[in-house]
Amino acid sequence: MSAKYLHYSYEQLKTFCMDAFQEFGFNSEEARIITDVLLLSDLYGIESHGMQRLVRYHKGIEKGMIKVDAKPEIVFETPVSAVIDAHDAMGQLVSHQAMELAIAKAKKTGMAIVSVRNSNHFGIAGYYAKMACDQGLIGMAMTNSEAIMVPTFARMAMIGSNPIALAVPAEPYPFFFDASTTVVTRGKLEVYNKMEKPLPEGWALNKDGHPSTDAKDVLKNIVAKNGGGIMPVGGNTEQLGSHKGYGFGMIVEIMTGILAGGVTSDEIRKRFDCDRCSHFFLAVDYGMFGDREETERRLSAYLNKLRESQTAQGAPCVYTHGQKEMLACEENLRRGIYLNDKTLEEITALCRELGLPPETYLIPVPQEAPEG
Repeated sequence: MSAKYLHYSYEQLKTFCMDAFQEFGFNSEEARIITDVLLLSDLYGIESHGMQRLVRYHKGIEKGMIKVDAKPEIVFETPVSAVIDAHDAMGQLVSHQAMELAIAKAKKTGMAIVSVRNSNHFGIAGYYAKMACDQGLIGMAMTNSEAIMVPTFARMAMIGSNPIALAVPAEPYPFFFDASTTVVTRGKLEVYNKMEKPLPEGWALNKDGHPSTDAKDVLKNIVAKNGGGIMPVGGNTEQLGSHKGYGFGMIVEIMTGILAGGVTSDEIRKRFDCDRCSHFFLAVDYGMFGDREETERRLSAYLNKLRESQTAQGAPCVYTHGQKEMLACEENLRRGIYLNDKTLEEITALCRELGLPPETYLIPVPQEAPEG
Protein backbone atom coordinates (compact mmCIF):
# COMPACT_ATOMS: atom_id res chain seq x y z
CA MET A 1 0.00 0.00 0.00
CA SER A 2 1.36 3.41 -0.96
CA ALA A 3 2.05 5.99 1.73
CA LYS A 4 -0.48 8.74 2.36
CA TYR A 5 0.36 12.40 2.93
CA LEU A 6 -1.03 15.04 5.30
CA HIS A 7 0.06 18.65 5.84
CA TYR A 8 1.40 19.88 9.19
CA SER A 9 2.05 23.39 10.46
CA TYR A 10 5.59 24.65 9.87
CA GLU A 11 5.58 26.42 13.24
CA GLN A 12 4.47 23.30 15.11
CA LEU A 13 7.08 21.14 13.38
CA LYS A 14 9.70 23.79 14.14
CA THR A 15 8.75 23.70 17.83
CA PHE A 16 8.91 19.90 17.80
CA CYS A 17 12.36 19.83 16.18
CA MET A 18 13.66 22.44 18.63
CA ASP A 19 12.39 20.39 21.57
CA ALA A 20 13.61 17.09 20.12
CA PHE A 21 17.14 18.28 19.39
CA GLN A 22 17.41 19.74 22.88
CA GLU A 23 16.30 16.38 24.23
CA PHE A 24 19.11 14.86 22.16
CA GLY A 25 21.52 17.06 24.16
CA PHE A 26 22.03 20.16 21.98
CA ASN A 27 21.62 23.66 23.41
CA SER A 28 18.88 25.97 22.14
CA GLU A 29 21.07 27.80 19.59
CA GLU A 30 22.43 24.52 18.21
CA ALA A 31 18.89 23.13 18.02
CA ARG A 32 17.78 26.27 16.15
CA ILE A 33 20.50 25.90 13.50
CA ILE A 34 19.85 22.19 12.93
CA THR A 35 16.09 22.77 12.77
CA ASP A 36 16.52 25.65 10.32
CA VAL A 37 18.54 23.46 7.94
CA LEU A 38 16.17 20.52 8.26
CA LEU A 39 12.93 22.43 7.71
CA LEU A 40 14.25 24.59 4.87
CA SER A 41 14.50 21.35 2.94
CA ASP A 42 10.83 20.56 3.60
CA LEU A 43 9.79 24.14 2.79
CA TYR A 44 11.57 23.80 -0.55
CA GLY A 45 9.75 20.53 -1.19
CA ILE A 46 12.88 18.37 -0.79
CA GLU A 47 11.29 15.62 1.30
CA SER A 48 14.37 13.38 1.18
CA HIS A 49 16.45 15.75 3.37
CA GLY A 50 13.79 17.11 5.71
CA MET A 51 11.78 15.67 8.60
CA GLN A 52 12.20 12.13 7.30
CA ARG A 53 15.89 12.38 8.31
CA LEU A 54 15.14 13.13 11.97
CA VAL A 55 14.98 9.54 13.19
CA ARG A 56 18.18 8.70 11.32
CA TYR A 57 19.98 11.53 13.11
CA HIS A 58 18.67 10.27 16.45
CA LYS A 59 19.99 6.78 15.71
CA GLY A 60 23.37 8.28 14.75
CA ILE A 61 23.55 10.07 18.09
CA GLU A 62 22.51 6.94 20.02
CA LYS A 63 25.20 4.88 18.27
CA GLY A 64 27.88 7.49 18.95
CA MET A 65 28.37 8.26 15.26
CA ILE A 66 27.29 11.86 15.87
CA LYS A 67 28.88 13.36 18.97
CA VAL A 68 26.67 15.99 20.61
CA ASP A 69 29.55 17.40 22.67
CA ALA A 70 32.11 17.51 19.82
CA LYS A 71 34.31 20.61 19.57
CA PRO A 72 35.24 21.31 15.93
CA GLU A 73 38.82 22.56 15.61
CA ILE A 74 40.54 24.75 13.02
CA VAL A 75 43.66 22.72 12.15
CA PHE A 76 45.00 24.88 9.30
CA GLU A 77 44.30 28.50 8.38
CA THR A 78 45.34 31.33 6.06
CA PRO A 79 43.65 34.70 5.39
CA VAL A 80 41.67 33.10 2.55
CA SER A 81 41.21 29.51 3.73
CA ALA A 82 40.79 27.14 6.64
CA VAL A 83 40.48 23.45 7.38
CA ILE A 84 38.22 22.36 10.23
CA ASP A 85 38.30 18.94 11.90
CA ALA A 86 34.71 18.35 13.00
CA HIS A 87 35.62 15.51 15.38
CA ASP A 88 32.35 13.75 14.46
CA ALA A 89 30.15 16.78 15.22
CA MET A 90 26.62 17.24 13.89
CA GLY A 91 27.11 18.12 10.24
CA GLN A 92 24.75 21.11 10.26
CA LEU A 93 26.56 22.77 13.15
CA VAL A 94 30.12 22.52 11.85
CA SER A 95 28.95 23.44 8.34
CA HIS A 96 27.17 26.56 9.62
CA GLN A 97 30.39 27.48 11.47
CA ALA A 98 32.49 26.83 8.36
CA MET A 99 30.38 28.95 6.02
CA GLU A 100 30.23 31.78 8.58
CA LEU A 101 34.04 31.71 8.64
CA ALA A 102 34.22 31.70 4.82
CA ILE A 103 31.82 34.66 4.68
CA ALA A 104 33.83 36.66 7.22
CA LYS A 105 37.08 36.00 5.36
CA ALA A 106 35.52 36.80 1.96
CA LYS A 107 34.28 40.17 3.20
CA LYS A 108 37.89 41.03 4.12
CA THR A 109 39.82 39.45 1.26
CA GLY A 110 37.31 39.06 -1.59
CA MET A 111 36.98 35.28 -1.46
CA ALA A 112 37.56 32.36 0.88
CA ILE A 113 37.34 28.58 1.02
CA VAL A 114 36.80 26.55 4.17
CA SER A 115 36.90 22.76 4.12
CA VAL A 116 35.76 20.32 6.81
CA ARG A 117 36.75 16.74 7.55
CA ASN A 118 35.47 14.07 9.95
CA SER A 119 31.90 15.38 9.86
CA ASN A 120 28.40 13.93 9.42
CA HIS A 121 25.46 14.40 7.05
CA PHE A 122 24.86 18.18 6.79
CA GLY A 123 21.39 18.37 5.21
CA ILE A 124 20.88 20.21 1.94
CA ALA A 125 24.02 21.79 0.47
CA GLY A 126 21.96 24.72 -0.77
CA TYR A 127 21.37 25.97 2.78
CA TYR A 128 25.03 26.96 3.12
CA ALA A 129 25.28 28.47 -0.35
CA LYS A 130 22.18 30.51 0.59
CA MET A 131 23.92 31.75 3.77
CA ALA A 132 26.55 33.52 1.63
CA CYS A 133 23.97 34.69 -0.90
CA ASP A 134 21.91 36.28 1.89
CA GLN A 135 25.05 38.27 2.78
CA GLY A 136 25.41 39.58 -0.78
CA LEU A 137 28.07 37.06 -1.80
CA ILE A 138 28.29 34.12 -4.19
CA GLY A 139 28.01 30.97 -2.11
CA MET A 140 29.02 27.42 -2.99
CA ALA A 141 28.86 24.21 -0.98
CA MET A 142 29.75 20.58 -1.65
CA THR A 143 30.01 17.38 0.37
CA ASN A 144 31.00 13.79 -0.14
CA SER A 145 28.99 11.01 1.48
CA GLU A 146 28.77 7.26 1.89
CA ALA A 147 29.40 5.64 -1.49
CA ILE A 148 26.15 5.23 -3.42
CA MET A 149 27.20 6.21 -6.98
CA VAL A 150 28.25 3.38 -9.26
CA PRO A 151 30.88 4.77 -11.70
CA THR A 152 30.39 4.23 -15.43
CA PHE A 153 30.95 0.55 -16.34
CA ALA A 154 31.41 -0.40 -12.64
CA ARG A 155 29.43 -2.73 -10.37
CA MET A 156 30.35 -1.36 -6.93
CA ALA A 157 29.32 2.02 -5.49
CA MET A 158 32.53 4.07 -5.07
CA ILE A 159 31.40 7.73 -4.93
CA GLY A 160 28.78 9.52 -2.83
CA SER A 161 25.76 11.49 -4.01
CA ASN A 162 28.26 14.39 -3.83
CA PRO A 163 25.98 17.42 -4.33
CA ILE A 164 27.03 20.80 -5.69
CA ALA A 165 25.17 23.96 -4.60
CA LEU A 166 25.62 27.51 -5.89
CA ALA A 167 23.63 30.62 -4.93
CA VAL A 168 24.02 34.11 -6.43
CA PRO A 169 22.03 37.26 -5.54
CA ALA A 170 19.47 38.36 -8.16
CA GLU A 171 15.98 39.85 -8.40
CA PRO A 172 13.19 38.95 -7.83
CA TYR A 173 14.88 35.89 -6.31
CA PRO A 174 18.42 34.49 -6.37
CA PHE A 175 19.92 31.95 -8.71
CA PHE A 176 19.85 28.86 -6.50
CA PHE A 177 21.19 25.53 -7.76
CA ASP A 178 21.47 22.48 -5.52
CA ALA A 179 21.80 19.02 -7.05
CA SER A 180 23.45 15.70 -6.41
CA THR A 181 25.82 14.30 -9.01
CA THR A 182 23.83 11.06 -8.86
CA VAL A 183 20.50 10.84 -10.71
CA VAL A 184 18.79 11.04 -7.30
CA THR A 185 19.92 10.94 -3.67
CA ARG A 186 19.76 8.03 -1.27
CA GLY A 187 17.03 9.92 0.60
CA LYS A 188 14.84 9.75 -2.50
CA LEU A 189 15.17 5.94 -2.50
CA GLU A 190 14.23 5.95 1.20
CA VAL A 191 11.08 7.92 0.38
CA TYR A 192 10.12 5.44 -2.38
CA ASN A 193 10.81 2.56 -0.01
CA LYS A 194 8.46 4.10 2.56
CA MET A 195 5.80 4.58 -0.12
CA GLU A 196 6.36 0.96 -1.24
CA LYS A 197 6.58 2.16 -4.83
CA PRO A 198 8.91 0.83 -7.56
CA LEU A 199 11.70 3.18 -8.54
CA PRO A 200 11.51 4.90 -11.94
CA GLU A 201 13.65 3.31 -14.62
CA GLY A 202 17.11 4.83 -14.93
CA TRP A 203 17.76 5.52 -11.25
CA ALA A 204 19.42 2.50 -9.67
CA LEU A 205 21.49 -0.64 -10.23
CA ASN A 206 21.37 -4.03 -8.51
CA LYS A 207 24.38 -5.85 -7.02
CA ASP A 208 25.37 -7.11 -10.47
CA GLY A 209 25.39 -3.63 -11.96
CA HIS A 210 22.13 -4.04 -13.87
CA PRO A 211 19.17 -1.60 -13.75
CA SER A 212 16.78 -2.12 -10.81
CA THR A 213 13.49 -0.62 -9.61
CA ASP A 214 13.56 -2.30 -6.18
CA ALA A 215 14.28 0.47 -3.64
CA LYS A 216 14.48 -1.89 -0.65
CA ASP A 217 16.99 -4.19 -2.35
CA VAL A 218 19.18 -1.33 -3.61
CA LEU A 219 19.25 0.31 -0.16
CA LYS A 220 20.11 -3.03 1.47
CA ASN A 221 23.00 -3.56 -0.94
CA ILE A 222 24.34 -0.03 -0.36
CA VAL A 223 24.48 -0.63 3.40
CA ALA A 224 25.99 -4.12 3.06
CA LYS A 225 28.48 -2.98 0.35
CA ASN A 226 27.27 -5.86 -1.84
CA GLY A 227 27.42 -3.93 -5.08
CA GLY A 228 24.98 -1.78 -6.97
CA GLY A 229 23.67 1.64 -6.00
CA ILE A 230 22.52 4.79 -7.78
CA MET A 231 23.48 5.88 -11.29
CA PRO A 232 25.49 9.05 -11.95
CA VAL A 233 23.73 11.98 -13.63
CA GLY A 234 23.48 10.73 -17.22
CA GLY A 235 22.54 7.16 -16.29
CA ASN A 236 24.77 4.11 -16.70
CA THR A 237 25.88 4.45 -20.33
CA GLU A 238 28.33 6.81 -22.01
CA GLN A 239 25.77 7.37 -24.78
CA LEU A 240 23.61 9.35 -22.36
CA GLY A 241 26.51 11.05 -20.56
CA SER A 242 27.10 8.79 -17.55
CA HIS A 243 30.80 9.69 -17.60
CA LYS A 244 29.87 13.36 -17.07
CA GLY A 245 27.94 12.71 -13.85
CA TYR A 246 30.77 10.42 -12.75
CA GLY A 247 33.24 13.23 -13.44
CA PHE A 248 31.19 15.81 -11.53
CA GLY A 249 31.10 13.40 -8.59
CA MET A 250 34.88 13.13 -8.75
CA ILE A 251 35.26 16.94 -8.76
CA VAL A 252 33.33 17.04 -5.48
CA GLU A 253 35.43 14.17 -4.10
CA ILE A 254 38.63 16.11 -4.83
CA MET A 255 37.32 19.39 -3.37
CA THR A 256 36.07 17.70 -0.18
CA GLY A 257 37.74 14.51 1.02
CA ILE A 258 41.05 15.05 -0.78
CA LEU A 259 41.55 18.78 -0.05
CA ALA A 260 40.33 18.52 3.55
CA GLY A 261 42.65 15.62 4.31
CA GLY A 262 39.65 13.46 5.10
CA VAL A 263 38.43 10.19 3.62
CA THR A 264 36.93 9.48 0.22
CA SER A 265 33.36 8.23 -0.17
CA ASP A 266 34.36 4.58 -0.54
CA GLU A 267 35.87 4.66 2.98
CA ILE A 268 32.92 6.36 4.71
CA ARG A 269 31.13 3.91 7.05
CA LYS A 270 33.65 1.29 6.03
CA ARG A 271 36.80 2.16 7.97
CA PHE A 272 34.93 3.85 10.82
CA ASP A 273 31.71 3.43 12.79
CA CYS A 274 30.62 6.90 11.72
CA ASP A 275 30.27 9.00 8.58
CA ARG A 276 33.56 10.96 8.64
CA CYS A 277 32.45 12.82 5.51
CA SER A 278 34.05 16.04 4.25
CA HIS A 279 32.59 19.38 3.10
CA PHE A 280 33.66 22.36 0.98
CA PHE A 281 32.42 25.96 1.37
CA LEU A 282 33.24 28.92 -0.87
CA ALA A 283 32.23 32.57 -0.50
CA VAL A 284 33.05 35.17 -3.17
CA ASP A 285 32.58 38.94 -3.12
CA TYR A 286 31.79 39.59 -6.78
CA GLY A 287 32.63 43.25 -6.22
CA MET A 288 36.16 42.08 -7.07
CA PHE A 289 35.06 41.97 -10.70
CA GLY A 290 33.48 45.41 -10.98
CA ASP A 291 30.30 47.18 -9.95
CA ARG A 292 28.22 44.87 -7.74
CA GLU A 293 24.87 46.40 -8.66
CA GLU A 294 25.62 46.11 -12.36
CA THR A 295 26.55 42.45 -11.94
CA GLU A 296 23.27 41.75 -10.13
CA ARG A 297 21.32 43.71 -12.77
CA ARG A 298 22.87 41.73 -15.63
CA LEU A 299 22.21 38.38 -13.94
CA SER A 300 18.64 39.35 -13.04
CA ALA A 301 17.97 40.46 -16.63
CA TYR A 302 19.33 37.21 -18.08
CA LEU A 303 17.34 35.06 -15.66
CA ASN A 304 14.22 37.01 -16.59
CA LYS A 305 14.91 36.42 -20.31
CA LEU A 306 15.14 32.69 -19.62
CA ARG A 307 11.83 32.68 -17.77
CA GLU A 308 10.16 34.61 -20.58
CA SER A 309 11.62 32.47 -23.36
CA GLN A 310 9.32 30.38 -25.56
CA THR A 311 8.16 27.13 -23.99
CA ALA A 312 8.04 23.73 -25.59
CA GLN A 313 4.60 22.61 -26.71
CA GLY A 314 2.57 21.59 -23.66
CA ALA A 315 5.14 22.88 -21.14
CA PRO A 316 3.86 25.25 -18.41
CA CYS A 317 6.83 27.67 -18.40
CA VAL A 318 10.62 27.90 -18.34
CA TYR A 319 11.88 27.88 -14.76
CA THR A 320 15.18 29.25 -13.51
CA HIS A 321 17.06 27.53 -10.69
CA GLY A 322 15.61 28.58 -7.35
CA GLN A 323 12.23 29.64 -8.75
CA LYS A 324 10.48 26.38 -7.85
CA GLU A 325 12.00 26.45 -4.37
CA MET A 326 10.69 29.98 -3.72
CA LEU A 327 7.21 29.04 -4.95
CA ALA A 328 7.23 25.83 -2.89
CA CYS A 329 8.32 27.75 0.22
CA GLU A 330 5.39 30.16 -0.08
CA GLU A 331 2.96 27.30 -0.65
CA ASN A 332 4.24 25.12 2.20
CA LEU A 333 4.23 27.98 4.70
CA ARG A 334 0.59 28.56 3.76
CA ARG A 335 -0.67 24.97 3.48
CA GLY A 336 1.74 23.26 5.86
CA ILE A 337 4.59 20.81 5.30
CA TYR A 338 3.50 17.45 3.91
CA LEU A 339 4.60 14.27 5.70
CA ASN A 340 3.89 10.72 4.61
CA ASP A 341 2.33 8.33 7.09
CA LYS A 342 5.52 6.25 7.46
CA THR A 343 7.54 9.31 8.49
CA LEU A 344 4.69 10.33 10.78
CA GLU A 345 4.80 6.91 12.48
CA GLU A 346 8.56 7.31 13.04
CA ILE A 347 8.16 10.81 14.49
CA THR A 348 5.27 9.71 16.73
CA ALA A 349 7.38 6.84 18.10
CA LEU A 350 10.29 9.24 18.63
CA CYS A 351 8.02 11.63 20.55
CA ARG A 352 7.00 8.84 22.91
CA GLU A 353 10.62 7.73 23.36
CA LEU A 354 11.63 11.29 24.28
CA GLY A 355 8.61 11.84 26.52
CA LEU A 356 7.16 14.52 24.21
CA PRO A 357 3.37 14.57 23.59
CA PRO A 358 2.89 13.96 19.82
CA GLU A 359 -0.62 15.44 19.90
CA THR A 360 0.92 18.82 20.82
CA TYR A 361 3.01 19.00 17.64
CA LEU A 362 1.45 16.72 15.03
CA ILE A 363 -1.86 18.37 14.20
CA PRO A 364 -2.86 18.17 10.51
CA VAL A 365 -3.59 21.48 8.79
CA PRO A 366 -7.10 21.54 7.23
CA GLN A 367 -6.85 21.96 3.46
CA GLU A 368 -9.07 24.13 1.31
CA ALA A 369 -11.81 22.22 -0.47
CA PRO A 370 -11.48 22.32 -4.28
CA GLU A 371 -13.77 24.81 -5.98
CA GLY A 372 -16.93 23.51 -7.63
